[in-house]
Amino acid sequence: MAMFSTLGVLKSAIGNPISRVVLTRSIARCPKCNDRRLRIALARYAGVNVKACLSCRMYSFVIGGIIDIGRVLFRTSKREMRNFFNSHVTRRGLASIVRGIAEHGITQPQQLGAPFLVVWDFTHACNLNCKHCYQRADRPLPDELTTEEAKRLIKELADADVVALAFSGGEPLMRPDFYELAAYARSLGIYVALATNGTLITKEVAKRLKKLDIYVEISLDGASAKTHDEFRGVPGMFDRTINGIKNCVEAGLYTCVATTATKFNLNEIQETYELTLSLGCKRQMIFNFVPTGRGAEMANLDISPDEREQLLEQSYANLVSSGGCDVLGTAPQLARIALSHAQGVKGGPLVSAHFATSANLGEHTRLLAEFLGGCGAGRIYCAIESNGDVLPCVFMPIKVGNIREKPFLEIWRTSQVLRDLRDRSRLKGHCGECEYRYVCGGCRARAYGYFGDYDMPDPGCVNNLRYWQKLKEAEGEQLQVSAEAKAAA
Repeated sequence: MAMFSTLGVLKSAIGNPISRVVLTRSIARCPKCNDRRLRIALARYAGVNVKACLSCRMYSFVIGGIIDIGRVLFRTSKREMRNFFNSHVTRRGLASIVRGIAEHGITQPQQLGAPFLVVWDFTHACNLNCKHCYQRADRPLPDELTTEEAKRLIKELADADVVALAFSGGEPLMRPDFYELAAYARSLGIYVALATNGTLITKEVAKRLKKLDIYVEISLDGASAKTHDEFRGVPGMFDRTINGIKNCVEAGLYTCVATTATKFNLNEIQETYELTLSLGCKRQMIFNFVPTGRGAEMANLDISPDEREQLLEQSYANLVSSGGCDVLGTAPQLARIALSHAQGVKGGPLVSAHFATSANLGEHTRLLAEFLGGCGAGRIYCAIESNGDVLPCVFMPIKVGNIREKPFLEIWRTSQVLRDLRDRSRLKGHCGECEYRYVCGGCRARAYGYFGDYDMPDPGCVNNLRYWQKLKEAEGEQLQVSAEAKAAA
């Protein structure tokens, strides 16, 4: 009941028409201060000394009061809240939330004014030949964005208050202007991440990355050279990847190891976690296998719902251990696992989403989880291809626009596909009736990959076991992939 009363207070206090009008007007740029009123208000709340005219000071007072309502509901002190907003990255995220509330009110899950995260498949060039590659990356495409086009895109994302930009690929380090563009994004206040295979990260490269102060995610798909190299398609890459990880850790970079779980490496996932821990990495990210790109050809290696449930249980156990390495993933069911374990356990460690750890907020943790909403495809995250095509998710090859043809925010706001993905009432099967549908929602990319319909159930969940069995029966134990996934392959 506490959760529902808290939600009711939030809707009444923040989602009411008057508050939404104030929030909408705060998004506008002040001609005197030459910045958005909201940004000024958030900076002033955090105690940052910024220029503010009388009008902006008034907006700061009102917005500060709105923040304090949320602070009191979540039992957080003003000092803690100010410290939280002291980071410009945090303020950027809140600005996106406020824009979403102004445009849509309080929703479950919350709709945002712009995505928290954009994954940019920066180039199609790659030095490996991975079996599961969603891009079939090998060499640069002729229509990739130029450096100047890329800078215009980054400026658009910064102006939209996108919090984080992940350079992915292909292999982003193979594009000569990576450092220039990553530095440009950082200069505009965007949190920058690099998704790489790690084989090109020498000690010198790691030092250059450290100067940019970015988050580095390195793919490692097994605890042995045999498993990793076979998965990655080129012999000798395991040792080069391990060296890349070591170089990043030594340089002081926040280093994450990314592992895609399949039957091929399932028996090495725990060993890979232990290796990640021993290398000094801060995080292991377990990726859901999605049958798209080259992956459509190896759907028979997808793990079963029961195997995935056991993996998520083990991931949660590793997460809450005192090992010092977070274990998160792209399977939204991890949030369900965490919440179900912690119910009734006072002070128990929780995650509010499958992709992020959180402080324990007691009975309000579930509310935060429903706010973040599990699968973020087209809702709190999207992808951009090397040629400017915008997709809901890197694993969901549905073009919803191109930034050469329309502004990014226009695509984000008007795409019917993205609107559909934000509406959990559309979900079919158990996903549509599950008590965790706002916390999890199932992986929409897996639904699309197997059924060609992003509203279908995620067949990788134990609650949708009959859909998994139907897929196997249709192809005589060889998993059936949708025509759309085959076309993308």
